[in-house]
Amino acid sequence: MDSYMVFDGLKLQEFVEDDEGFGKYVDEKFEALDKDQNGRLSPKELRPAVAAIGAALGLPAQGSSPDADIIYDQVLNEYFINGKSDGISKEDFRTVLSDILLGVADGLKRDPVSLLTLDGRLLQHYARSPAFEFDAIATFTDFHNSQPSLEIGVANITVEQGMPPASDPWVMEKIVKPAAESCGFRELIINVSAEEFVEALRSVVLEVASRLEKSPVTVAHSKKIYDGKSIQKFVKKKDEALQTAWKSLPKDPRGTLPREYLRVALDMIGPPAGLPPLGAVEQVDGVVSEIFKMVEADEGGVLKQNEFNNLVLQILGSLMLQLEGNPITVSSNALVKSSQNDDDSDFLPHL
Repeated sequence: MDSYMVFDGLKLQEFVEDDEGFGKYVDEKFEALDKDQNGRLSPKELRPAVAAIGAALGLPAQGSSPDADIIYDQVLNEYFINGKSDGISKEDFRTVLSDILLGVADGLKRDPVSLLTLDGRLLQHYARSPAFEFDAIATFTDFHNSQPSLEIGVANITVEQGMPPASDPWVMEKIVKPAAESCGFRELIINVSAEEFVEALRSVVLEVASRLEKSPVTVAHSKKIYDGKSIQKFVKKKDEALQTAWKSLPKDPRGTLPREYLRVALDMIGPPAGLPPLGAVEQVDGVVSEIFKMVEADEGGVLKQNEFNNLVLQILGSLMLQLEGNPITVSSNALVKSSQNDDDSDFLPHL
């Protein structure tokens, strides 16, 4: 039957704290990145590592979002390069990588990821249940004046019901469309009655279940509710995090901080405050943008440390109130696929 495993960050923490095992991992990754074999990693050589870490943290791919690209550049410059124009040594690389992976482990402790293996049995049971017929008719009713679509019908079936995420192009191209074709549907838009649609969708879903039984797939599932409670806890012990952020951000010659770095600061403070990386959750980004407008955070100018602390706390306070009143729930389902031709896809450890 369909099975699942939960990853809560403990294995990753144990891995990083294992000096011998983690040392071998660092040696291997450093040598793979050090293309010119000069014993130091240049910004160009480090970019695959930063991209892989960004993906692990839930950021959009580099080049897909201006906001995410700013954060990638800041991670590269502030955490890795940090003023070292000739690149970083293996020891520097190990230190930074350890800090980042332990941060990922902490995140998994707060928000575990479940790996669900779908072998078709749960989906088959659902397709033959009264609930399926009810849901299929509801989907058909939603089409109104448009033609019924098997693709939409399949997309409305959830991972919890046994269907791999149809939003993933691989699932649609490799599983759903071949299943529909084997049922005689070369086109996914069909002109049929409600009863005919239910039976057509059932036949496709049962064929998908049959294919999953032969070749199960694994889906990573996570659910997070942003309700402001983590921000409230963070504010009670804010001093150390604010001090760390202030020290890490670049200052002008007068020791003041350009306001343009406020978003970077918020992203640095985000994990202990229970917030996602900027660019990772569209709904949270929207709330943050409105608050930045309200407090005129993007108006330019510079900030002294006390002004920085007060403004960050004002932003966090407003965000906490917004999320308390309107919590944001984010569920994600991602197909776990192995990639063997991408040089940096295997950067993070597999535990």
